[in-house]
Amino acid sequence: MSTAHHSPAAPADPAPEDPAPHDAGPPGPASFAVRVGDADLEPEPLDPEQIVSGSPEVTGKVLWESADGRQIRGIWQITPGVVTDTEADELFVVVSGRATVEVEGGDTLEVGPGDACVLRAGDRTTWTVHETLRKAYHISL
Repeated sequence: MSTAHHSPAAPADPAPEDPAPHDAGPPGPASFAVRVGDADLEPEPLDPEQIVSGSPEVTGKVLWESADGRQIRGIWQITPGVVTDTEADELFVVVSGRATVEVEGGDTLEVGPGDACVLRAGDRTTWTVHETLRKAYHISL
């Protein structure tokens, strides 16, 4: 779903800084790994106007954000229900759960564990979440 739900308003624990001198490699956070299925997530309240049915709850964690804020990588989860959204340019991989994503004027996407999905910026979507869905994502703004 869009950046409205991936907002860094609930900042993730920052990755450790690279202790090596800048000439030894790129500056910034060190490389790291996260077990996506076990990561602790923080509440990310939905705009009530996006909820079509049910009582879906969203949680997430930003794992990395570029200095200019135009690239965001993280983990996001939503419980069953139906919500609408306007998408950002996003690639995500479903770790667990199932959903049907209807793209207005486009395809209907059935996504589940192991599926990779690409959403275009500006796509208006309706998400029917059948089983709590958790995904790892990369958004380009």
